Parts: sequence; structure tokens; C-alpha cells
Amino acid sequence: MSSDEIVIDVRNLCKRYEIYSTPRDRLKQFIFPQLFSFVNSVCVALGLSSRSQSLSFFKEFWALQDVSFQVRRGETLGIIGRNGSGKSTLLQILAGTLVPTSGHVNVRGRIAALLELGSGFNPEFTGRENVFLNGRILGLTHKEIESRYEQIVDFADIGDFIDQPVKSYSSGMFVRLAFAVQAHIDASIIIIDEALAVGDIFFRQKCYARLQQLRESGAAILLVTHAMTEVEQFCEKAILLEQGAQKFWGDAKEATKHYYLIHQSLEINNSIFKLNHSGQSLQSFQSSNTDFEFWPNDNSFNQATQNNQVGNGWGTLIRHAVCDSTGFVTNSFAQGDIAFFYYEFLLTAPIAVPLAGLVLQNSRGVNVHGKGSLEYVVTAPDSLPAGSIIRCRQSIELKLEIGEYSYELGLATIDPQSYRDIPSIGHEELFSRIVRICHVPGAGVINIGWRHINTGPKSAHHGVADMPGKFDFAFDI
Repeated sequence: MSSDEIVIDVRNLCKRYEIYSTPRDRLKQFIFPQLFSFVNSVCVALGLSSRSQSLSFFKEFWALQDVSFQVRRGETLGIIGRNGSGKSTLLQILAGTLVPTSGHVNVRGRIAALLELGSGFNPEFTGRENVFLNGRILGLTHKEIESRYEQIVDFADIGDFIDQPVKSYSSGMFVRLAFAVQAHIDASIIIIDEALAVGDIFFRQKCYARLQQLRESGAAILLVTHAMTEVEQFCEKAILLEQGAQKFWGDAKEATKHYYLIHQSLEINNSIFKLNHSGQSLQSFQSSNTDFEFWPNDNSFNQATQNNQVGNGWGTLIRHAVCDSTGFVTNSFAQGDIAFFYYEFLLTAPIAVPLAGLVLQNSRGVNVHGKGSLEYVVTAPDSLPAGSIIRCRQSIELKLEIGEYSYELGLATIDPQSYRDIPSIGHEELFSRIVRICHVPGAGVINIGWRHINTGPKSAHHGVADMPGKFDFAFDI
């Protein structure tokens, strides 16, 4: 339930650190500038000319540079970026444990910050004692903590360990108790920095359900994670940091695409990419079948100029359309219907093997289906020249729960040898070789409704997706 009330307002935020090579340089920095200033003041007093030269014995390191964003009440902001990009520095400034070098930071309301394991806890104290200690640090009175103690203990669910020193806890137990305290102090702003990554799946589900309750009650939530799916599913907006600089602030799904684009490896150990972009010619693919048996007419397509595209400049989405099995343009389907997606990309640079596909997301931001030419292992050329148009036709049997779904379209490329070696390459290695060219989050929307049948249930299944299976009865009466 986001509103117009701004609870975090950051403008032109900068944070600088002074890096010294040796402790001796730190001592020099403490002594000589002051000595130099004293000498100048004496010179001025005696009517002598002063020197304006400044002395420094350190290197500047800017952890944050010109960062600006706003967070409103009831809004969830993802903060993403590689290690060392400035995420933790930003959170510490927001939490008040660091002072910015310059810029404006205005935070309204009580903050609950779960920045790292151990913050606010005494390892020698028991879990019970730390609940009261941490609660007092976070601004609650002893009476307020007592009234919520049972709720905190029930949420943490660590059993008799609550009366044991926390130094004996596993990391998972530690996070359980720490999060339980943070989630029950009625904070206006909740900051979580990767802490939930160590919990088991059931605890993470409980945590996200609790965060959803807090968000609906009006709390703003800042989530730092390297899991882009969590950002897409849980956050409305996201900020992307890279080497202390703000690269993007806006829609969370679009932010994750910028993240992938920035961090994809362009140093692929294969000469085809170097050849393609050095102006040397490659043997281009000549299609012998440029027409499908059916392709919608021009009036059926949505022009992609209205969509936000995240890309590296090698290609763009031109247009896209969705049709039913008869070729009728529509975005309304019944459970089990087949939807046909048609989309075209224009290459502005030569590429190697083209890869294209789509992702369906439900209204909660969950990726319920993602598939393309890579998963189908479609026959594709080793290279395509600039100016080529790539036409894609993809059919999906919509065995999904009733509801509204957005679809994302994307284009990428991979070197020919890796494409041929797909059966023998591990998942992580394969995806590290893919170069993302163009992503269009939220390209369009489809709706799935009841099945139009006269017999049987109107809904084929419960839950997100329908999966093949079998059910049998046996009776002993």
C-alpha cells in the first residue's frame, strides 16, 4: 500500500574514504596540514605572502557518488550491485551508523536494520536476554518488549535455545532470532542486507509473508540481495549501483535487466565476437525458409517503440503480437489454450548464434515459465550480419492458474562452438558464455480465464502451473 508520503529522501549523496599506504602517512596527514596552516597564519600576521599549496598523504576512494532516490511509505526498494558497489555503505548511512561526505539524506520514522549477523547482539547473552537488549537498542521500552516477547519467540521458533548463549547458535538460528526482533518493533523502515540468504526455505517463506504484512501496514522495506528473482518478485522499484555510482533507479524488473547487462562477461574467449565487432566479415547465414506457414499481418502487431528496452546496442525489438490457435489477435485465453507469440528483432551489429525467448510472470512477479530457442535447441546460423531481421514464433500451452500474466521478450547471442557443445556444458558455464543483447520487460499482458467446456471442472488444477501426473482410487468397503 504505497502512498505519496516520502519516508526516505536521498539527494546527491557522496561518501569518501581516505586510503593510506602506511600508518606513517596517516600520522603525516594529521601533523603536516595543521603545521602548514599554522605557518600560513603566521605569514599573514607578519604581512608575508602565504602559500596556498595543500598537503595530502592519502588516496581518495569514493564509495558513493551522486546517489539520489526516494522511497515512499508502503514501498519496497531493491538495492542491487556487485560486491564493492557501495550497497552496504548506503545502508549504513541510511541507518545512521555512517555520516555522508556530502549530499542530503532525510529519513523519517523508526528504522529496523538487519545489516549483518551479530549486530546488536551480545554473544555471551542468552537469546532471551538479547531480545530485550536488541529491542532497547531499537527504541522499545522494557514494557513494550515484554508485550511482544511471546510473538518474537514463536516467530523465531528456535525452541529451548532461547535460553542458551547466542554464541552457540548456528547462523540460521541467529538470523531467525534477529529477524524476529526486527519484524516486531513497528518500524516505519525495514532494512535487510542479505541476512535471509542463510535461512531455510520455510523460514524465508515466513519472513517474506511477514514483510508483506508490514508493507501492507505502511512500512517501507529496503532489500539488498544478489538474487534478482527476489527483487523482481518482491520490489516495486530498485536502485543499481556500480563502483559507487548510480546506474539506474526505477522499475525493479527493468533494474535487474540492467544488472545482467552490466555484469555479463564481454571477454568471451572466442574470436567470433571480436571478429564481428572489428569490421571483419564472417560467413553470414542465408535462410532458405524466411516465411512461416502463418505470420500475422502488419496491423496485428504492437510496435515496440512504446516499450522500455534494455540492451547493449547490438539489436532492438521491433514489434510483437499474440494470437490464438486460429490466428486471431487476442490477449484473452482459457486454461489449456495455446497462445502463439510472434516477435521481431532488428540487428544493428553482426552477432554470432542468435538466442531468443520469452518469460511469463504472474501478478506477484513470479517467473512461471521461461523458454526459448536455447531450451528447444533450435537450428540457428553461426552468425548474422547487421541489418538482419530475426522473426520468432513461439507457442505455449497455457496450463497455468487463472489470472493476468505479463510477458518479457529477449535476444542474446552465443559463440557457435558453445552452442554445439550444449549437451556437455554445465548450466553455470553455459550461461556465463551468453551475451545479452536486448531485454524488454513487461512487453505485453495476457489473461487466462475459465475453460469453456460443458463437462468436467472449469479449472484444470490449483496452484501456479499444471503438471503431468496420474490419480487412481482404490476402495476397501
